[in-house]
Amino acid sequence: MTNTTQSPNPEELRYFIALSLAPKIGPGIFKAIIAYAGSAQNFFSLPKGKVLKTPKVGSKLLELRNQEQELLRKADELISSCAKSGYRIFTSLDSDFPTRLKVQEDSPVLFFAKGSGSLNFDRSVGIVGTRSATTYGKSATRKIIEDLAIYQPAIISGLAYGIDIEAHRAALAVGLPTVAVMGSPINQIYPAVHRKTAESILETGLVMSEYAPGSKMTPGNFPARNRIIASLSDALIVVEAAEKGGALITAEIAYSYDKDVFAVPGNLQSPFSEGCNQLIKKMKANIYTGPGDIAEALFWVKPGEKEVKKPALDLSNRNSDEKIVLEFLMDKNESEIDQICYGTEIPLGPLASLLLSLEFEGLIKSLPGKKYKLLGY
Repeated sequence: MTNTTQSPNPEELRYFIALSLAPKIGPGIFKAIIAYAGSAQNFFSLPKGKVLKTPKVGSKLLELRNQEQELLRKADELISSCAKSGYRIFTSLDSDFPTRLKVQEDSPVLFFAKGSGSLNFDRSVGIVGTRSATTYGKSATRKIIEDLAIYQPAIISGLAYGIDIEAHRAALAVGLPTVAVMGSPINQIYPAVHRKTAESILETGLVMSEYAPGSKMTPGNFPARNRIIASLSDALIVVEAAEKGGALITAEIAYSYDKDVFAVPGNLQSPFSEGCNQLIKKMKANIYTGPGDIAEALFWVKPGEKEVKKPALDLSNRNSDEKIVLEFLMDKNESEIDQICYGTEIPLGPLASLLLSLEFEGLIKSLPGKKYKLLGY
C-alpha cells in the first residue's frame, strides 16, 4: 500500500507502539494517557506526581515507565517485522486513520492492515451472520450485495465461515471493495481455507486486524473485533443469526453506536432466523426488504442522479408544539423520544401523539430504539 498522507515521525511512532505493547493498557487507558500527557513519549518523561494524576493510571501502570527500553525494543522489532512482511501499521496519529474508528471511545488506537484499498470510503455496509449459513442465507447475501452495487459501497465483514465469507466473495464478484476484519493476528488467515479469498481482497480492499503478527489468538479476539466491523459500517445488515452468536453481538454494538441496523426476516421454523426476527421484534433493527431501505436511511443517491433537496421547511402554519419539535429535530437531526421530551418540555403523552402525526405527514421517520429522524432537511 502506498502511503501518501502524513504519518508520525519515527520516534513518535516508536513510543506510541511501545506504549500500546505495555500489558494492561487497553484503548481507554491509552487514550487517557495521550490526552493528559500529550504524547506517548511524554508519558515516559513526566514527573511521577503528574503521571499519578492521569485519569485511569494508578501506581501499577506507573511502573511501566521502568520498562521503557524493553518496550522500545519490542516496538522496533514489530516495526521491522511489519515492514518486511508488507503490513501497514495504522495508528491514530496517522492522518488517514479511519475517521469512522476515531469517533468511537473503545476503538483500537492502532491496527495492522494489508492491501491496496482505503479505509476512509465514501459509503460502507457491514454484512454479518451465522457461520452455519443456509442456502437461503447465502442467496440473500449475494442478492443484497448485487442490489447495493449501484451505490458502490465498501462491504465490511469478518472473513468467517457462512455469511461473512459469502459477503466478501459476492463483493469481489460485482467489483466492490471489501474489508475483512480478522480476529486472528494479521499474519494468520483464519480460517485457513479462506486464504485465497483473502488474497483476492488485497487487490482492491484490505485485510486488517488489531492483533500484531505472531501474537496469540484467543477466543476473546473475535467478539472484540466485532466493534471494528460495527464502527466501519455506515449501516449493518444481519442476514441470518441464531438466538446467540457473534452476529448479534455486532448488531448490538452497531445499535449502541447509533448506526442504522437492518435484519433480513427469516423462516419462523429456522433456528438461524431467530436472531434476526428478535432484532426486528425488539426494534433494534429495521426490517430489510431491499436496497432502497439502505439508500433511504443513509440518503444515498445513485451515480448520475442529482440529490433531491426539499424546499426549506415552512413552519408558519404549524402550532407552537409542532414548531418546537420540528426545530428541535432540525438541530439534532435525530433523537430519542425521551431526549425530545426533555429538550422540548412537552409531556410524553401529547408528544407521542404529535410525533405520530408528523410521521403520517412524511416529515419525520421513526427508528429502532424509539428514535425519530427529520427527513430530507
